[in-house]
Amino acid sequence: MLSTLDVIEGVGVREKVRKSRLPARLDLLQSATGLFLALFMWAHMAFVASILIGKDAMYTVTKFFEGKYLFGQSYPWLVSIVVAGVLTIFIVHAALGMRKMPSSYRQYRAFRAHMRMMRHDDTSLWFVQAYTGFAMFFLGSVHLYIMLSGPDKIGPYASADRVFSGWMWPLYLLLLLAVEFHGGIGLYRLAVKWGWFEGKDPARSRARLKHVKWGITGFLLALGLLTLAAYLKIGYEHRHRVGERYPPAGITAPADPAGSAAPAAPAAPGIR
Repeated sequence: MLSTLDVIEGVGVREKVRKSRLPARLDLLQSATGLFLALFMWAHMAFVASILIGKDAMYTVTKFFEGKYLFGQSYPWLVSIVVAGVLTIFIVHAALGMRKMPSSYRQYRAFRAHMRMMRHDDTSLWFVQAYTGFAMFFLGSVHLYIMLSGPDKIGPYASADRVFSGWMWPLYLLLLLAVEFHGGIGLYRLAVKWGWFEGKDPARSRARLKHVKWGITGFLLALGLLTLAAYLKIGYEHRHRVGERYPPAGITAPADPAGSAAPAAPAAPGIR
């Protein structure tokens, strides 16, 4: 028969085992939220880059997410719901990532000395990821709040006005750099950590993953810079009509009964 002490000790052991699983579960949650955010940013880049195809393409993408083609009219608050969900996941991921950051200057100095001594690429990449993640917490929060509070101010003219006349382009430039480096490194480290694409030769697979990572990062940076330049150009050309909403080809009156498209001002010759 078990004594009271044995029962207590048994409960204590089970409690210790239960607690020891928490770091692993938090790591899994951090990986899952990071993967979601990285894939979301790839999709977001594709949607935003539709401006490179044309203003009508970007307008179509915007109205699609407002539910116009599903419900017959636009509901910008649908965008707010999506942004609120992304912002929540963003905060959770940032909080989980902070667990592994140096909590004091002494720890920071010890890590830097360790990194310089080892000269290990993956350790250096983690350091870059930590820096860019810290920057993203502030830059990304500003952008997400703007999208959350003004979902009806997204479109070829509205977005371009925000970028150029609203002087948001410096923030978006820094955010682009932080997101692409952080996301690319994060996906690479996820693949290494969980053994994705490991193959028969882990060292060779890791080297290939690095090449793929830098290739994807380079492509997305180039696409992002071209996209930002396109919005700056449109914003510059539209600087004297800030606040005017873009009317799609062939439409001169408000096309949105929900109010997300204001009446279009008379266009100058040759300008739609």
